[in-house]
Amino acid sequence: MSLLPALDRRAFITASAGAALGLALPRTAEAARASEAKSVLLVNLTGGLSHLDSLDMKPDAPAEIRGEFKPISTSVPGLQVCEHLPQLAARMKRWALVRSMAHGENGHLPGTHRLLTGSPMPNQRITDLDNVLSRRDWPCYAAGLNHLRPRRDGIPNGVVLPHALIEGPLTWPGQHAGFMGPSNDPMLVTQDPNAPNFKMDAFALPAGTDAERVDGRRALLEKLESGGTGDAAFREHQRHAFELLSSGRVAGAFRIDQEPPKTRDRYGRNQFGQSLLLARRLIQSGVPIVQANMGIVQSWDTHVDNWGRLKNRLLPWLDQALAALVDELEAEGLWDRTFVVVSGEFGRTPKVSTLPGETIPGRDHWAYGYSALFAGGGVIGGRVIGKTDSVGGRPVTTSYTPYDLGATIYRELGVDPESEIRDAQNRPARVCPGTPMDVLFRA
Repeated sequence: MSLLPALDRRAFITASAGAALGLALPRTAEAARASEAKSVLLVNLTGGLSHLDSLDMKPDAPAEIRGEFKPISTSVPGLQVCEHLPQLAARMKRWALVRSMAHGENGHLPGTHRLLTGSPMPNQRITDLDNVLSRRDWPCYAAGLNHLRPRRDGIPNGVVLPHALIEGPLTWPGQHAGFMGPSNDPMLVTQDPNAPNFKMDAFALPAGTDAERVDGRRALLEKLESGGTGDAAFREHQRHAFELLSSGRVAGAFRIDQEPPKTRDRYGRNQFGQSLLLARRLIQSGVPIVQANMGIVQSWDTHVDNWGRLKNRLLPWLDQALAALVDELEAEGLWDRTFVVVSGEFGRTPKVSTLPGETIPGRDHWAYGYSALFAGGGVIGGRVIGKTDSVGGRPVTTSYTPYDLGATIYRELGVDPESEIRDAQNRPARVCPGTPMDVLFRA
């Protein structure tokens, strides 16, 4: 299997009517989602959070297991988390902490595909270069939703921010619609919301242009294309761009400058904080699923300087942003209808290690037992679900996989995870093979 053609990779990042605005605008067909459906915010800890140094600490384990951090008490009696997560600790009554997530894939690319699609990679190969983003991939959640419940109201079924997951020649799989085709791709935001030059007016109409004039241009374009000539996929992109311009709801969400400075400060004036603030605004505007990538692909991949990176940036940024997010979701009346998931593709090894040629230790990849956080959308908070062994290596209770997480996401979106789709060979298949995590919603 060869690498993807350069055009396919480039198109994922820049193609469509919104490329110049720092957006990739896909597009869709009909109708709205079911009335019982909720919105989903997937907070992606890219590279894999060390559960042993955050959410599942083992203070009584030997030094080569427990690491450098100390646990602190939380608002839930008997539950402790890392000392560098004080705001999360104060709000643990709102969160369900699952400590028995597990699967068998220690590679970043196939592991991320599982997290972002709820399914294994089709035709997975041995090397990373053969596991890059492909139209053979299973569809991400926004794509599955768009295929099964398309809409044409100017609101995308999914938004990914603040960038795609790319490192060098590798573009992580599972980020788009895969075999369902580009018309089902989620919208991709390719700018840091914390950047001074963030284009908050991305959907603003040009000077001297009003909604009536836009409708006239759209009618003229449709008349010129009525003969059926031209590229159908590009026409869909154009059509969706017009829908976005006409709606105004998503355009308003991107006006992050309209937030009070105190609110922006509460989230943190960094990429994590402003990304979650933008995610909240998008959900408030009606976007069903938002994926917020917390850093580039290796941000949480702490093979080297695990404790320094976690202490000095990663944990404080995440702690502050999540605290502001849950406070605002409640204040804005969005709590019960927004399902929040915080997870990476896996955890980190129980044993501390030092890579050859390095002097500062860290932890390696570990998919056999790790933690994830869940809140809102009917989740019963203030609980720990599951348990790992004495070194945080493997679950000793019922375990849950990314497939189960995916099935839960689909159900929260109002989609039956057993819904039938057709794979690349036109064979019928479930949109997600997992089982919803009912344990999150019952006492």
